[in-house]
Amino acid sequence: MEDTETDDDVTTLEGPIEDVDGKLTMRIPLESGGKELISCSSGIGQVVGSELHVVIPPWFAEKLGIAVGTIVVVDNRDGKLNIYPEYGEEN
Repeated sequence: MEDTETDDDVTTLEGPIEDVDGKLTMRIPLESGGKELISCSSGIGQVVGSELHVVIPPWFAEKLGIAVGTIVVVDNRDGKLNIYPEYGEEN
């Protein structure tokens, strides 16, 4: 089967990890692309008002080396919610 996904089909956003009710969470405004991530965030994401809240399980945060304040990138490539830390330019 041929991969027909194009970059136009992928939503990519970045933002900080926050502490929301004691859980590591990324809050994504629905109007800024969160709507496109709802279907692939089943199980860890939930719509709260005008935002998609994606809760990062502690084991996954440890694996990625992320904590409150870390800037992460999320996308829906391959129909999955992909989360990874944003690394700045290397010196």
